[in-house]
Amino acid sequence: MTIKAVCVLNGELVNGTLHFEQNGDGSPVKVTGEVHGLTQGLHGFHVHEFGDNTNGCMSAGAHFNPHGKEHGGPTDAVRHVGDLGNIEAGSNGVAKVDITDSIISLTGCHSIVGRTLVVHADPDDLGKGGHELSKTTGNAGGRIACGVIGIAKA
Repeated sequence: MTIKAVCVLNGELVNGTLHFEQNGDGSPVKVTGEVHGLTQGLHGFHVHEFGDNTNGCMSAGAHFNPHGKEHGGPTDAVRHVGDLGNIEAGSNGVAKVDITDSIISLTGCHSIVGRTLVVHADPDDLGKGGHELSKTTGNAGGRIACGVIGIAKA
């Protein structure tokens, strides 16, 4: 059974729509879509713990990390569940997203449905930058757009 979710990102200058698709429990989640209004280059891309945007992106809490692990990249053995790495914007300010991740889920204990997807101002150093924030946030800078992930119409 295919499960689908959607996230509409909103920020002062940045916006976009991301689609999530999972073909049954335990299978990887495919994330596709576009983010507009970015500066050229890499931008941290994470699922945060709360689906609360009452105080903008700040009320979304920290990265979704139910196992209490250090921050890492999407292919690292040690990472937060919500660590999806970076998206890359071209000179036109658009990042085309096409990610497949085996840790996030649209069901069960790793479900990201009801949580917030955040795009950050700076690149995520994937926990390897040596900065004091590397092991918690990837030193990815401010939150420039966010949206709550919700179940999509089939």
